[in-house]
Amino acid sequence: MKITSYKELTAYNKGFDLVKGIYKITAVFPKEEMYGLTSQIRRAAVSIPANIAEGYMRGSKEYVQFLKIAMGSAAELETLLTLSRDLKICSDSAFGKLNGLIDEIMKLLRAYIRKMTNKLDASR
Repeated sequence: MKITSYKELTAYNKGFDLVKGIYKITAVFPKEEMYGLTSQIRRAAVSIPANIAEGYMRGSKEYVQFLKIAMGSAAELETLLTLSRDLKICSDSAFGKLNGLIDEIMKLLRAYIRKMTNKLDASR
């Protein structure tokens, strides 16, 4: 089955769900973190599906680069979420659920990157 839209990609959909979960947990973060940790966590989360979508629409050559940016944002989010858990701002249960989703997305992104890189190499 051929993918005809970024909206059909599992990583995009999981990324979109991740953003909604991030917004839900950060809504109760301390107000003094609104322009610090809360803002940074939200930006990193939004960057994941946004870069998957933008890269897909730009085409094969740029797609891999955008997938790598999404991967970097996932790693950044993982770090920030771990920090928020360690600072007791994020509960262990919320962390576990969201971090598990980040892991799934990162595995999918690695697979997409590998597939696209092999496809580009084969066309040269």
